Amino acid sequence: MKTYTPRPSDIQRKWRVVNADGQVLGRLASEVAKILRGKHKPLYTPHLDVGDYVVVVNAEKVRLTGDKADQKTYFRHTGYMGGEKFIPFRTMLARHPDQVIDLAVKGMLPKTNLGRLMRKKLKVYAGPTHPHEAQQPERLEL
Repeated sequence: MKTYTPRPSDIQRKWRVVNADGQVLGRLASEVAKILRGKHKPLYTPHLDVGDYVVVVNAEKVRLTGDKADQKTYFRHTGYMGGEKFIPFRTMLARHPDQVIDLAVKGMLPKTNLGRLMRKKLKVYAGPTHPHEAQQPERLEL
């Protein structure tokens, strides 16, 4: 018996909307990453991008459990000697709430060209509205 590999014409992508209001960041990110990869579909193949598009709304209302909101920091480097920047979670959530979810999902996707293609299907918005109504997305309860 041969191994089945889906053709590009077999892959059907849906649009899904996830409300992040009151959701725990890590649990939300793992579910979103699973949908982006396509692991919820019966034709999942690890070497192909078979996942769906995900729109996350209310990113500013995501939460962390315990003391992580005070302890978590985001790291970036300017490229110069001693140019490390550590941004606290609360500051990042106030300034760029979309990046908080985007970076959490990025860490759960493959670090390859395929993972970067999957990440392009993620759309994150701080507020309750989004410009993707024309795609007729499904509401997804996590």
